[in-house]
Amino acid sequence: MERFSSPPRRSRRKLVVLTILALFLLPIAARAALFAYQGGPTTWRNADWSSTGGLPAASDYREARLLILSGRTGGWKGVFSVHSWVVFKPQNGTHWQRYDVVGWGDALRANLRAPDGRWYGDRPRIVADINGAEAATLIPKIEAAIKDYRFGNAGDYRIWPGPNSNTFVAAVLRAIPESGVTMPPNAVGRDFRPWPYVGWTDSGTGVEASFWGVLGIKLGWVEGVELNFLGLVAGLDIRHPGVKLPGFGRIGFDGLSATAATRL
Repeated sequence: MERFSSPPRRSRRKLVVLTILALFLLPIAARAALFAYQGGPTTWRNADWSSTGGLPAASDYREARLLILSGRTGGWKGVFSVHSWVVFKPQNGTHWQRYDVVGWGDALRANLRAPDGRWYGDRPRIVADINGAEAATLIPKIEAAIKDYRFGNAGDYRIWPGPNSNTFVAAVLRAIPESGVTMPPNAVGRDFRPWPYVGWTDSGTGVEASFWGVLGIKLGWVEGVELNFLGLVAGLDIRHPGVKLPGFGRIGFDGLSATAATRL
């Protein structure tokens, strides 16, 4: 009996290996080649962190506004992931507030850089932009989530699998599932939790199972279909038809991708 059952088992193992190669390793190899070709700053010292000028002065913009922004991170990490942060101002607020998590000193920082600043020279992409009454309703929940974030102290940051900058923004978005916002699939660390998780997706529109953000699956209207392997995500966007590839993020049939999406 063993003689007859071994070939099917070997075939299944081969299929698993080929699937992993096709879905995860080949896109990363392609992204690495593109990253090497494009070049960029070699260290944070020679990177451009300046404002893009994409946001108006807070005093000139009366409405409440909430933004989730992301930019390609530097060095070899840029092959795999983006860095994400939160920007907001309440109605009639006199200044923008920016919050993100970094890997040195106290992890959670307020107004570390310009709210619309480049990240390692990369112009930020708009993940979400919510204005007016809706933003005014969401901002207090955002502020409470920032205050309650548990990994904001010195020594808490960990590049992989988290908690990192994307873990922070994901935790903030879980406080406002009604926004219908999901993070970029190449925001490595967004799915990290300090324990295995089975339950609703962050948007509440589907279900997910995740093991410390290293292995997982999601099925939902907002999140689409996602497979997580070692923190890398491959899948399908159902709501706005497209594919999700490790390293590249979302590539839509509408022509939008992580490298051509709306920038600030």
